[in-house]
Amino acid sequence: MVTMNLTVPPAPTLAQRGFTLIELAIVLFIVALLLGGMLLPLAGQQDIRNYGDTQKTLVEARDALFGFAMANDRLPCPASATSNGLEDPVGGGVCNHPYDGFFPAATVGLAPIDAQGYLLDGWGGESDNRVHYAISTANSNAFTTASGMKTTGMTTLAPDLKICNTGVGMVSQGTATAACAATASLATDAVAVIYSLGKNAGAGGAGTQETHNPNPRATVTADRAFVNAPQGTAFDDQMVWMSKSTLFNHLVGAGRLP
Repeated sequence: MVTMNLTVPPAPTLAQRGFTLIELAIVLFIVALLLGGMLLPLAGQQDIRNYGDTQKTLVEARDALFGFAMANDRLPCPASATSNGLEDPVGGGVCNHPYDGFFPAATVGLAPIDAQGYLLDGWGGESDNRVHYAISTANSNAFTTASGMKTTGMTTLAPDLKICNTGVGMVSQGTATAACAATASLATDAVAVIYSLGKNAGAGGAGTQETHNPNPRATVTADRAFVNAPQGTAFDDQMVWMSKSTLFNHLVGAGRLP
C-alpha cells in the first residue's frame, strides 16, 4: 500500500517571501519623513551660516574703509555697474553713484569678489549678491575728496546719510531731502552705508521696506535714506554703517585730523 505524505510545508518566512508593495511603500514613506526632517534643519543651518558670513564681510568692508581713509585722506567713491569693482571715478572727488553704487573692492583690495571684481556677500556668486555701498555727498563731497575732510574741518563736517528702522512714513523719499519718519531714525549723520540684499536678492526688493535700499527691483529713486528694519519675511537686507564719530576717531588716531 502506498502512503501519501500529507504534511503541509511551513509558511515562508518574511525573508523568503520578500516585501509586499504596501510594505515597501510604508518603508519609503518613513525614509522620506526622516530625510525631510534632516534636510529642513540643514537648510536652516546653511541660512545661519550665510547670514554670519555676510555680516562678517560687511564689517570687514567697513574696516577696510577706515584703513583706506587713513592712508588716502578720503573715502573711496562707490563702484558703478560697469567699473569692474573700481571706484567711479578713480581718484574720488564727485562720485558718479553716491547712493546706488557697489563696494569698490578692486580699489580697496578686499575679497571675496566675483569675476568682475565686485565684493560678494555670503549668499552666492550672482550679480544680485554684490555688496552695495553709499557715501555722503555733504560739504561739497568733502568725504571723497583728497584732504577734503581736513580742509573743511571736523566741526563743519556734517555727513547726512539716514538710517531708518522702517520705510513706512519716510519723508520726501527719492529726493535729496529724504529722511526717516518721526521716531524711526537709527542714525541721521552716517558717513557711509554698506549693505547686502540678503537671501531674497534674486527675487525680492520691491516690498515696502526693501524698496528704499537701491536694488534691481527698487521702485524708489536712490536717495540718502536707507532702511535697516528687523529681519523677517518682508525684509532680509543686512546693513552696517560708518558713523561720523568712529571715522573721526580713526583719522585723529592716525594723525590725519584735525
